[in-house]
Amino acid sequence: MNRISTAQAFEAPLLELQRRQKELSESQEQLTTGKRVNRASDDPTAAARAERALAAVSKVQATQRAVEASLHIMSQTEATLADAGDLLQRARELLIAAGDGAYGDTERHSIAGELRGIREQLLVVANRDDGAGSYLFGGQGSALPPFVDEPGGVAFRGMPGVSQVAGHEQLPSATDGGATWLAARTGNGVFETRVAAANGNAWIDAGRVVDPSAMTGSTYRIEFTVAAGVTTYSVLRDGAATAQTNLPYTPNEAIQVDGMSVTVQGDPANADAFEMVPSTPGLSVFDTLDRAVADLSGANRRPSQITQSNLLNLRDLDQSMVRLTSARADVGGTLNRIDNVTERLDGLVVSGQGERSNAEDLDMVHAISDFQARQSGYDAALKSYAMVQRLSLFQYLNN
Repeated sequence: MNRISTAQAFEAPLLELQRRQKELSESQEQLTTGKRVNRASDDPTAAARAERALAAVSKVQATQRAVEASLHIMSQTEATLADAGDLLQRARELLIAAGDGAYGDTERHSIAGELRGIREQLLVVANRDDGAGSYLFGGQGSALPPFVDEPGGVAFRGMPGVSQVAGHEQLPSATDGGATWLAARTGNGVFETRVAAANGNAWIDAGRVVDPSAMTGSTYRIEFTVAAGVTTYSVLRDGAATAQTNLPYTPNEAIQVDGMSVTVQGDPANADAFEMVPSTPGLSVFDTLDRAVADLSGANRRPSQITQSNLLNLRDLDQSMVRLTSARADVGGTLNRIDNVTERLDGLVVSGQGERSNAEDLDMVHAISDFQARQSGYDAALKSYAMVQRLSLFQYLNN
């Protein structure tokens, strides 16, 4: 038979009371913090899961900050290109007006002055910064404004290419200014018409492609001959004669050769010539405006010269607008991609937070029930301990 000493009878309930008090304190802490796992010792496995989830969420949030930076810069870039488009649209309206036959040198000089102002505004727009010490069109880096107005025209002094924000999403933090502002395609985008010699009163249009499969990429020259009052033309390819030789010239009648069609109007003089060369991606919007200003600032030009310069300047301006519109579309595509990335990252954050919550958060209903049960048990332990205290021989004798 086991003997229970008085000391043991007192000690056992006390230990039980301490255990229940500890459990009650733990339940109270969980209810206060709302977490089932407050330290790794509470549940090592769950604590590890929560830590991994927290690390994953922190990594995603760092990526989100980079994406937000790209969003801010691309939004500014899109707005800047919109401003540039508005300026070029006004320039286009002015060039169309300059072709009015009723205008004289005074009116055209006035238009040249306004175009000069647009060109200056456009340079400011191209050098716009992002508000954080960098430039929207600085490419891969530019501590100074990327575009410099030099005697020979505007030059790009940034680093070609596109810089990206940190992280794995490869989102841009700047745009290649050289490719945006200085690299429109010359001519009509496929080939370029230009004046080789013009002593008469003729001019050539921008031309168009009628059969892409027949294009050769060669240089063509249309030479005019005037003899005995009869005007003929011959087409040369890379300096060699073609089948189109000494053909009668009819003003405003299309001349077609190897998939290209151009129209010459007016009255060519003997030895007048026009060329068609392959288009190249090197047209600067600033050079286009500079040429337009120079042409409109001239005096005593023949009507054919005015018409020709206006046609070519308007053609080049349209190509510059096409390039800026294309760049704006690219930025719009980037903004759409940023929206998709943002949505995906938000989902990852929610998923990571859910995983962390599942690992360490408290089921409040179950916890309250458990707390109440432990509280009842603690109360019972207190009562039983109080009863044991009154069961000693000394207490009995004192009664």
